[in-house]
Amino acid sequence: MTPGPASGHGGVVVSERAGETVTTADPTPPSSSGASSGPDARLDLRHGTQRVFAHLLVSNAVVSVINYTVWFAITFWVFLETRSVFATGMIAGIFVVATAATGIWFGSLVDNHRKQAVMQGSAVASAAVYAACLGLYLLTPPEAFRDVASWQLWVFIVALMLGVVAGGPRAIALPTLVTLLVPEDRRDRANGLVGTVSGTSILVTSVISGVLVASGGMLHVLLLALVVLVVSVVHLARVQVPEPAPGAALAAGGAGGGAAAGAGGVDLRGTWRLVRGVPGLVPLIAFSCFNNFIGGGFMALMDAYGLSLVSVQVWGLLWGGLSALMIVGGLLVARLGLGSRPVRLLLLVNVAAWTATMLFPLTSSVVSLTGAMAVFMLLMPFAEAAEQTVLQRVVPYERQGRVFGFAQSVEQSAAPLTAFLMGPLTQFVVVPFMSGDGAGARAIGSWFGTGQARAIALVFVITGFVGLVVTLLAMLSPQYRRLSASYAAAQAAPTSDVVGGAQAGPVEASVGLAAGLPADLAVEVPAGPPAEVSAPEDSVETSGRAGR
Repeated sequence: MTPGPASGHGGVVVSERAGETVTTADPTPPSSSGASSGPDARLDLRHGTQRVFAHLLVSNAVVSVINYTVWFAITFWVFLETRSVFATGMIAGIFVVATAATGIWFGSLVDNHRKQAVMQGSAVASAAVYAACLGLYLLTPPEAFRDVASWQLWVFIVALMLGVVAGGPRAIALPTLVTLLVPEDRRDRANGLVGTVSGTSILVTSVISGVLVASGGMLHVLLLALVVLVVSVVHLARVQVPEPAPGAALAAGGAGGGAAAGAGGVDLRGTWRLVRGVPGLVPLIAFSCFNNFIGGGFMALMDAYGLSLVSVQVWGLLWGGLSALMIVGGLLVARLGLGSRPVRLLLLVNVAAWTATMLFPLTSSVVSLTGAMAVFMLLMPFAEAAEQTVLQRVVPYERQGRVFGFAQSVEQSAAPLTAFLMGPLTQFVVVPFMSGDGAGARAIGSWFGTGQARAIALVFVITGFVGLVVTLLAMLSPQYRRLSASYAAAQAAPTSDVVGGAQAGPVEASVGLAAGLPADLAVEVPAGPPAEVSAPEDSVETSGRAGR
């Protein structure tokens, strides 16, 4: 294939055929697009579509911080106004249930529309809800918000939480954009940056929301949210994302693709069929769901245990420092990568985390608690990046939104269930068991300790032991070997879709030709009729490789 004739100022038109590769003058070798992660595979966030990814990452970070600030702020404000623990618990419940319930639908939106449009629509929806809530806040008498039975209060709460949940499509779209914009051998590092953003959001959100509520109640929170969202929409409108039309890759793939691509609603059946079609993918999602299920016990009991050891001020500062370790962990992933076996790394991280959480409660010490939680927070970005990297590799690009949404719905539905169950179970069963003349107090109280704090510690030990055993069994299971083989096969054949045999679409669309961007790596041309692609004259070189 030869370059086409010059077309106007600095542009050429190139006719591409299936299986051919388009490269640019960038010195990055084309072979790197199919290689495994190595010491030389560094992210370059200053050029090409990796720069586009950097813009999207920053946009998501800012919007995520402001949405979570609204969530934290309404929780703080409602408690200060009503002194009702019931109300604050309901706010958390609304968020978790709504997030779990909307994941699959949001994933369908991501797959059936351009990702940039979905991100913009998400921000506009949140801004519209917050604007309506601002009007309600200004028009409602202050005393109505102090009554926990007030309908104005609950309309305000539910509406605000809907605005927060409306940010969900962005969280699902971002990992699919990693697939689109970042070369395969660098996606683990990009996923590490996504984890860093999550850790940063957790670290700064509680501080920002506390300051805003203290200075002006929800008025300042909503005003800041509107300003930030408007700026975010304007910024993202200026970013050119070189993405194909939704369903184009499936339509080019041949039989069965067009129908799936045309599914405009919640394609639950098709998503489930796809998830089942990848060997080991259902167990992977089930494993993450189980981890969240037993992790809900820690979520429900950790504050009570920590406050039995230190003051509330020390506990707050301690968690701020531990949250910072999530940022460090994400940066380590971005720097070191995950290696060539992310499925194995995911399980090894869980072995280390569950071992630490099983051992720290054996002694009643804030030092051992801090050490275990430090291990947990530092390693979690590795686990999250590993899961995302595996899904990005084994799931066709055009269905990744639905699979990520499905995984989010299944995984996030587990933790609140345990959180609701573990508190009453501990209070009414384990605490009596470890107190006074309880059987546990008599059996192990002499060395383990007795009372409420040690009852919680016993729950942690048992939970950590169960998590460790399940993880070790997973490492020995045939499903683990099948998923590892699926990942290795997909890695060895990056242009083919290992699920169903159809082309996976723009798996490595790392050249922003459609957007006129400088590019940095080879692009696989999906099977289908010839296409016309425009690019700057001095940056495009073609090579006719028939199917890599």
